[in-house]
Amino acid sequence: MGRLTNKTALITGASRGIGAAIASRLAAEGAHVVLHFGSGEAEVRAVADAIKAKGGTAEVVQADLGKNDGPRLLAERTKATKVDILVNNAGVAPFASLAEMAEDAFDNLATINMRSLFFVTQKLLPKIPDGGRIINLSSAVTRTAFAGIPAYAATKGFVDVLTLQLAADLGKRGITVNAVAPGAIDTRMSAWIHGPGGVDALAQLQALPGIGQPEQVAGVVAFLAGPDGAWTTGQIIDASGGTKL
Repeated sequence: MGRLTNKTALITGASRGIGAAIASRLAAEGAHVVLHFGSGEAEVRAVADAIKAKGGTAEVVQADLGKNDGPRLLAERTKATKVDILVNNAGVAPFASLAEMAEDAFDNLATINMRSLFFVTQKLLPKIPDGGRIINLSSAVTRTAFAGIPAYAATKGFVDVLTLQLAADLGKRGITVNAVAPGAIDTRMSAWIHGPGGVDALAQLQALPGIGQPEQVAGVVAFLAGPDGAWTTGQIIDASGGTKL
């Protein structure tokens, strides 16, 4: 039996990248995983099929978290009667300076990265049992400045503060609330790594060599979701390879 046998985990934004890696890791630990997607149905079903091929169980649920009714629809469409582990991973990361950021792009960023995370948690909280886990995806950009992403970094600051507040509020029910803060991870969102000079630039930023992989972030999430993470709450755990130490 795995450490998460008989647990149900819902991961938002699970069609690729970090979200897909988290879903695969939690399924490997024994959890039944609910894979949320907004678009990219073929991708998320491929992730679910790969999990099933390895003996795990998975289902998919669609909801557009860029729309105000997305969180409500996600909760309504989630068939599971309980969600032991909620991983708020869905997010967007437009690269735009203060001067370049368009208002509609900002509104979409704020809706997905902040509003949806808040209300997904609110709408699913009745399904989270005492002793459950909420894990939010933050970013290393909340503790160090990076050029070109002020709005994105600010949304992740919201995630950090909300994590702390919810940890205090939900502790009486034994629910832990933590955030994981990756740096540059080898995903579509960080495609610049493989552009001209990207690897060299990354080497100057990180204490550890190499390129961070989604599976490494998933390992931290698995710790927080499992029994070893039961006494950890209200924390923002860095998973950036020591970016800008």
